[in-house]
Amino acid sequence: MLLDADESQLLLVDYQSRLMPAIHEGELVLANALRLGRLARLLEVPAWGTEENPAGLGENPSELRALCRKTLAKMHFNAVDDGLTELLRAPARPQQAGNARSLPRHLQKAPQPQAERNCIVVAGCEAHVCLMQTALGLLDEEFEVWVVTDACSSRTERNRDAAFDRLAGAGAELVTTEMVAFEWLRTADHPLFKQALTLIK
Repeated sequence: MLLDADESQLLLVDYQSRLMPAIHEGELVLANALRLGRLARLLEVPAWGTEENPAGLGENPSELRALCRKTLAKMHFNAVDDGLTELLRAPARPQQAGNARSLPRHLQKAPQPQAERNCIVVAGCEAHVCLMQTALGLLDEEFEVWVVTDACSSRTERNRDAAFDRLAGAGAELVTTEMVAFEWLRTADHPLFKQALTLIK
């Protein structure tokens, strides 16, 4: 089973200014998060962010926020409890204006939901707290969850690795930034391959 860009969304969890200096390999983790965000933008994969208690922990870097359609401020460690699911579920298509006589029959139906992007590619900090609890919450909501291990971390390696073990046991797929990129692309013939390769390298 491979990731499909047309079925994916990207979620970037809590790369916040007062948290990142304490994170193990924080600079590398943030660099990979930015790569993911840029790839998502290039390949038209919707990207979202979260910030845990931003008044206390600060905001995500402005460059990262700019790559996200929306950044959800939250107080729960599991962002699902603060409304994340509503962002990720496809909204209904708006109903056409007009009255029953002026609209063709096929436009008189109730709005239908758009095709869902049910594969959530998720990365963030801390891996054993907000990232893990959010990923488990998404699994409970019946999303497919793909955790980008080289774009996640905690203050300690032990906590990070314990989170990965638990997530894999719960059914999340563990991947890397490059795995995501090449699965979204699928082929060197992809029209955006050269641009994507520049972002990866």
